[in-house]
Amino acid sequence: MREFQLYSVGHALVDIFIDVNDDEFSSLGFERGTMRLVDADEQRQLLARFQRHDPRLISGGSVANSTFAFAQLGGAAALLGCVGDDRYGLFYREEFERQGVDVGNPVIYNATTGTCVCLITPDAERTMRTCLAVSSHVDAKHVDEARLSRSEWLFLEGFMFTNGEVGRAAVREAVRVAKKHGVKVAVTCSEAFVVQHFGDIFHEILAQTDLLFANASEAKAATGASDAASAFAALRSLVPSAVVTDGPHGAYVRYGGEETHVPAFACTPVDLTGAGDMLAGTFLYGITHGTAPRQALRAACYLATKVITQVGARLHHGVKEAWAEALA
Repeated sequence: MREFQLYSVGHALVDIFIDVNDDEFSSLGFERGTMRLVDADEQRQLLARFQRHDPRLISGGSVANSTFAFAQLGGAAALLGCVGDDRYGLFYREEFERQGVDVGNPVIYNATTGTCVCLITPDAERTMRTCLAVSSHVDAKHVDEARLSRSEWLFLEGFMFTNGEVGRAAVREAVRVAKKHGVKVAVTCSEAFVVQHFGDIFHEILAQTDLLFANASEAKAATGASDAASAFAALRSLVPSAVVTDGPHGAYVRYGGEETHVPAFACTPVDLTGAGDMLAGTFLYGITHGTAPRQALRAACYLATKVITQVGARLHHGVKEAWAEALA
């Protein structure tokens, strides 16, 4: 058995949650419920304005959230993501290390850590401003062959494909090292626009991928199909294994000679953030720890349900218990 079951590569972002009243929100002139990319100066000004609100910090990023969930269940994971030597970068590193995730040496000196400011208004709507900063600077030179070669799976975040030649070089190098050492490759699409606007690099990497995670819109973008079931079927010709989620209509899996559909768990969603991240991380835990694909997906769907019935992209307790409950 290898030292790590998972070596993940993605954006390292600190999520900063700030509760604001309607008057404070109106004064910003933001469109409610939107997500926008901003530069470091804009983000600094926004944070300075609301420091007295005692912001809540959670280390995040799509693949990072999956990796955290994987480790919460007891999986051995390593993570590649760049942070700065500021308070947010140190917080990020400490939180993952406390969870037992090997983050290597991601701190870039005199750099700004990527942040996602999430403004929460009294109607529970979330308006986000994301500054990628140094998180988008992961390069081929950062890929650690020593750690990756001791892993069972490489897990790549689709957002990495959007980081220009620097990000693509990192992805290509990670896949090259993985193939050299017999490490399987998993990719999460991240967003449909990744497939639509960065299709060349997406399909280049997909041709070397063992397992793809996609929601219905992402799977349709990748295949040109009109619905989730057709897209799942069409992915057979593109990638050996796939998990396609379809919200309240459940999820499809093809892995290890098994192909099936798993129904969704009935729930009243509060916040859809992080559902796909939780599902991917916990499914990967299942298949690396002897759980049959259908059971692993059902348990992963159950944990994703737990995420969307609370605020925030991560469960802070009860993850192992929920997993055991779902398998039982």
